Formats: sequence, structure tokens, C-alpha cells
Amino acid sequence: MTQKTSFEVMHEFVAPAREKLSHGNWDYLMGASETETTHRRNRLALDSLGFRPRVLRDVMKVDCGTEFLGHRLRLPVILAPIGSMQDFVEGGGAVPTRAAARFGCLHMLSSVCAPGPEDVAKAADHPKIFQIYVRGDPEWVDDLVAQALAFGYSAICFTVDLDYYGRRERDKAKRHKPTSQRHTVVHDHQRKFSWTDIERMRAKFDCPLILKGIATPEDALIAADTGIDVVYVSNHGGRQLDHGLGSVAVLPQITEALDGRCQTIVDGAFMRGADIVKAMALGADAVGIGRLQGIAAAAAGEDGIVRMLELLETEVEGVLGMLGVTSYKELDASYLTEAPAPHFAGWNPAFPLIDEGY
Repeated sequence: MTQKTSFEVMHEFVAPAREKLSHGNWDYLMGASETETTHRRNRLALDSLGFRPRVLRDVMKVDCGTEFLGHRLRLPVILAPIGSMQDFVEGGGAVPTRAAARFGCLHMLSSVCAPGPEDVAKAADHPKIFQIYVRGDPEWVDDLVAQALAFGYSAICFTVDLDYYGRRERDKAKRHKPTSQRHTVVHDHQRKFSWTDIERMRAKFDCPLILKGIATPEDALIAADTGIDVVYVSNHGGRQLDHGLGSVAVLPQITEALDGRCQTIVDGAFMRGADIVKAMALGADAVGIGRLQGIAAAAAGEDGIVRMLELLETEVEGVLGMLGVTSYKELDASYLTEAPAPHFAGWNPAFPLIDEGY
């Protein structure tokens, strides 16, 4: 059922979100590391792909849903893990979990988000995923995984691109620390975490395992060889290694190398339905929505996230229909071509009307 809110276009979430968040929390949500080049390349990679539509097809019925890890999703969207979600919306990580249950997609809870996994698991009787930063020895990791599975999480995700914390200069310039960073964070255990640990986890736990932070086909193949169920293509939204490539720029190499051996998620500057369709045409199985989720949550809480997902669905349906397909199964890379990214000097190329006063 459509939410009765005032949001009719995606950029309308931005103004109320900025109004409700402090300058520090807004920049923590929207910022990236150092020069923010990786972050910009994420968007550039999406904007540098043009569509090649086909016509005179019967597109009366378009299916925007998909199957992911055995779950039927209304839209191929994972609400990505956001650390310190509690800084953006009252209720923290429970809010996107409830929104995902209402809409019909999945939420991946960050292990540095409040409330903790037990309370979030109680928020909605719906499949959900638990994401882990390694902050302890193997016994600590095993205990955390076992607890999450006991709480009912349907899959476990390890983030593997946070061995060192990216220098997020917006935060440093304001001396801002999100609640998840207001204590000493030791990354030694994360730095020592290796493929040997992944092999041990795969042998010990009979549940879907996801690796988040894969950026090369070489590592994707190692993941597949190790029995990983989902390769999550991500550069942490540009918040870690600066001067990396955009996620969508490396996605085709990774999906081609994997050749269906495991499923694939991709994130990085996904703000519109067209972005989702591009990723699906390049072989992704689902798309992670991070910053847009945070903006919608800050603007209007749980209802805001649900409405954001409804707008994404409307956009996706229109794009699929105008491409001449009725489902993602009919899509492939032939529907895309390299194209010059439009020159844009405003706030965000996904929301061009903001700078024109709309």
C-alpha cells in the first residue's frame, strides 16, 4: 500500500533530512575519505552508462521482483549496513528492519549500529542479514555469529575492506565522531582476518556467508573457491581507500569471472531506479542502498524508507518497460553502452533539480 506522505520525487527527501541532522551527522552520512575521489567515481561509473532501449515489445506486465538467497524480494534491494544509524533516526537499526519487512526487501544490520542484533531481530518477523566487523579473536567471532544465527538472522556478512579506517576529512575537520566511534576502536583483529579465517567459518557454520568489500575478480574467485554464497562488490561508498574505481566499473569483470558460481550484491552511489536496472543488466543479483536509505530515514523515519523504496520501484518499473523488457531475466549488457557522463557541477547528479530550486 502506498504511504500517504508528501514525497513524490526522490530529491524531496534531502531538504528535511538536512534540516533534521546536525552538520556533523550529515557530513558523516554523505562524506567519504580524503579527496572523495572513489565516492565521485561511484556515481561517475553509473552516469557513464547509457541505455539501448528496444521497442514494440509487450510490456503490459513488468515484474520488478527477484529471488535472492532463497527469498522472494519485491525489489532487488538490500538496505545496506549503516554504522551509527541511531545518529540519523530514533530507533536506529530497528527502523530499516521494520521498513524492509513492510516493503518486502532485506535489511543488513551493521554490527556497530544500535540497538544490537537481538533487539533488532525482535523488531520484525522477517528475514534479515547481520554484518560483522572483526573486533575480537576467532572465539569472539564464533560467538557473535552463533548469537546472530540464534536470534534468527538468515545470513552473515563479513566486511573485509576496513583493516584501516579511512581518513574521512569532513569528520576530522569538524572533530566529529559518530556514536559508533566514540570509544577506542582497535582494528588489529580485522587486520589479521584472512582467507584462512573465512575457510574456518565456512567449515563451521551452515548458513549463507557474504563477503562485503570485494573489488577485483581475483578476490571474487577466491571467495567462490572458499564456498562464499554472495560476493558483495563495494568500496565502502568511497569511505575507505581513496582513488579506487567505481563499483559499477568493476562489476562486469567480477560477474563475468564468477559466471554464476555465487550471487552478487553491488553498492556505491545508487540513488535511482535506473541505477538498479544498470546493475542488474551487468549481472548483479541485488543492489545495496546506503546513503539514500540514511537520507530517507532522517527525513521521515520508517515511513520515509518505505516511501523511498516505493519510488525506486516506480522508477525501476518504468525503466524496464521503456527498455522493452518485463523482468531482469531479459536484461543483459546489450541494453547498455558506454556514454559520456553529463557535466554536472551541482550538489549531486542524481538530484539535479535541487540546485534549480525545486
